[in-house]
Amino acid sequence: MMSITKTALSACAAIAFTCAAQAGHITVEAGKAKAIKLTTNAESVIIGNPNIADVAVHDDKLLFVTGKSFGTTNLMIFDAKGNTIHSSDVVVTANTATWVSVKRAGDNYTYDCAPACRPTLSAGDQGEHYENVGEQLLMQKELNSED
Repeated sequence: MMSITKTALSACAAIAFTCAAQAGHITVEAGKAKAIKLTTNAESVIIGNPNIADVAVHDDKLLFVTGKSFGTTNLMIFDAKGNTIHSSDVVVTANTATWVSVKRAGDNYTYDCAPACRPTLSAGDQGEHYENVGEQLLMQKELNSED
């Protein structure tokens, strides 16, 4: 009887710890960062797809998630013993509040108008417009990475 009670208590503790380690999801806009504050010291940090989001570690209890491109990935953080202290999905979105979509001859063209209008990528835009904007963004990324 005593071993059944210990087993049940161990199972309950494991379930409670696992639930505490889950954090739902983190939403961050592309090109912006969000602070993640931990209550326990982190030893290792894993981001599922570094093309969608990046993580910068400030110290053992503070890190920053930066949105890189639209999509969903996951973030896992472990303590020194390998226990999961944080696990969540990271959803990278666009701030579409400043977007304007123009329809010309049945084709869509999307612009980000904050503070001045400039072309931006949006699924469903006219093909050539989409490709041109994509090429410009790739060139900008290459220029930014040449340090």
